Amino acid sequence: MSTPAASRDTPRPPAVQPVVAGLGTGLPTGGSVALAEWCPSWAERLGDAYLSGTSCVFLMHGNVRDLVPIAAPAVNASADANAWGTVPDFLAREMFGSWDIVLAYDVGKGLRPLAGPDPSRLRTMAQWLTERLGNAATWPRDPDQAIAAIDAILERNLIDPPEQRKRIAVVLDYAQYLVPAGEAGARSGAARLVRILGWATNPLLRRVNVAIVLLTDSLAEMHPRVVANPAVTAIEVPMPEADERERFVLATAAAAGMPAEHLDAVRRVAALSGGLTLESLRAVVTLSARERTAPDGPEFTARKKDLIERSCQGLIEFIQPRLTLDAVAGHADAKNRLESDAKAIKRGQLESAPMGYLICGPVGTGKSFIAECYAGSVGIPCVVLKNFRSKYVGETEGNLEHALGVLRSLGPVVVIIDEADAALGNRQSDGDSGTSARVFSMIARQMGDTRYRGKIVWMLLTSRPDLLPIDLKRQGRAEVHIPLFYPHDQAEMDAMFRAEVHIPLFYPHDQAEMDAMFAAMARKCHVKLAPGLPGPIDLSLGLSGADVESLVLAARRQGLDRAADAGQPATDTISADDLAAALDDFMPSAQGLEKEMQEIAAVLECTEKRFLPERWREKVGQPGGRSHLQERLAAIREVIGS
Repeated sequence: MSTPAASRDTPRPPAVQPVVAGLGTGLPTGGSVALAEWCPSWAERLGDAYLSGTSCVFLMHGNVRDLVPIAAPAVNASADANAWGTVPDFLAREMFGSWDIVLAYDVGKGLRPLAGPDPSRLRTMAQWLTERLGNAATWPRDPDQAIAAIDAILERNLIDPPEQRKRIAVVLDYAQYLVPAGEAGARSGAARLVRILGWATNPLLRRVNVAIVLLTDSLAEMHPRVVANPAVTAIEVPMPEADERERFVLATAAAAGMPAEHLDAVRRVAALSGGLTLESLRAVVTLSARERTAPDGPEFTARKKDLIERSCQGLIEFIQPRLTLDAVAGHADAKNRLESDAKAIKRGQLESAPMGYLICGPVGTGKSFIAECYAGSVGIPCVVLKNFRSKYVGETEGNLEHALGVLRSLGPVVVIIDEADAALGNRQSDGDSGTSARVFSMIARQMGDTRYRGKIVWMLLTSRPDLLPIDLKRQGRAEVHIPLFYPHDQAEMDAMFRAEVHIPLFYPHDQAEMDAMFAAMARKCHVKLAPGLPGPIDLSLGLSGADVESLVLAARRQGLDRAADAGQPATDTISADDLAAALDDFMPSAQGLEKEMQEIAAVLECTEKRFLPERWREKVGQPGGRSHLQERLAAIREVIGS
């Protein structure tokens, strides 16, 4: 039996009346939806898109598995803990709270009506659906059959007389399993894909009260024809904002019996918990209330780090910088520029901060170290974007999409991408079905989003800046290019040895530097050198710091073996004979050309001359200096086949 129009518009009892009108009863003919202030921001975008009449199919993605407010804040904080629910709950209770039918489907639970807390509304929906689908026990669970049944309901509603038509909302949860990306998904779900696209482009559905909402964790997991269809409106559900987090944690703390003296700590947790979902915050606050401890204690940072890394499935790694740029030895001009930018961000002058940096230079020059020290100077978290690539179709883009969503909510944050030339890809597909091109596009788009200037600071680290696409190196993305070099004078060498930091793998240029290097590596390896060692060393060997360390350890093993063979106690002193044997057995590195190529690439990439050592400044400043360096770089690349 169809419900007459008059009874259909009869207000429900106050006990079950929705707090907001949602989309009400009006047809999509223009205007904007009026929602209460406590409603999530994405709900207004959905309402405006529906009322504009341009679409009746909406693709919601992002943080769709988290809790959202489903009722106005209660006077009693403990009661407010019940004012949170899932996204489908909000759609059924508020967005479509006055509609006749809200029909949900996912591959796990099958077809079912959603009526919120109103039992009479649920019975009315169930009765109407039973008349069209039969007994609830027989409602289809198979995806193809369920989508076909929904299609039949919508078609029949169109041909019903206007006074008998129902206002129908369809919520398809876990839509990535209905129309998945990839060729296999296109073959198995072709019928479902065609029907969903048909709903989106059907002008008759857009003229009546019909809305179809697809929920998915990631756009990358959806079939591209759905994502790219102009008749489908994509709406991102972001991570919770600070005010939403504060309301939630206060309600959760009250319900969990948090002592009153810890409420200020609860508010601090809300302010510091950017990047966490409300479900994760519930776990943090509830555990603290049970243990009767302040939730913002020393363990909060570790919990936040663990929760975010787990939610990102290991795609990002938090690094808590322990040092500032004061700990960096050498690279004076680069250090001064970074310190100046760090002070600007700390003062809140975000508009003057660069979008990102390209830190380049040969291996072992301290690129990662200086990036972490920069984060320590600003006083913000430091995140390493780890390998997000997967062998499964669509998963790489989904991983990256989720990680970028977390980074946007974390800000301000320093994002370090090591070996950026290999990690970020380029515009070429390279036989991977376009994955590299899509990854490159997503990263480039986020890096160039000026809304996040000073909030997401990108640090691209590479020893081969010439392999990075120019799109990432332009102004407005990684706009400051800082080359790092091996120590180039005695003062810088002395500073490097005095600094309590990792010793870069540089080439000693004279015997004094070689003596200092052997002494430093002996200290690092907890051994001693006999008087007079190391003695004259052939500088043409091109020994790096790593080579010297290897020689010291080899000489140490020689001494241990000799003492064991002679039945004598081992000593921690390296003798001249042991070092001579290690040197005689040593094979010099064959990668000298590669390191020269890395240095030249860093020089050519530099955006400010003051970052260059004097010897490179002189070469660049000579007539045709850059051209000669480019020719040398091309020649080396030709020789080594890079």
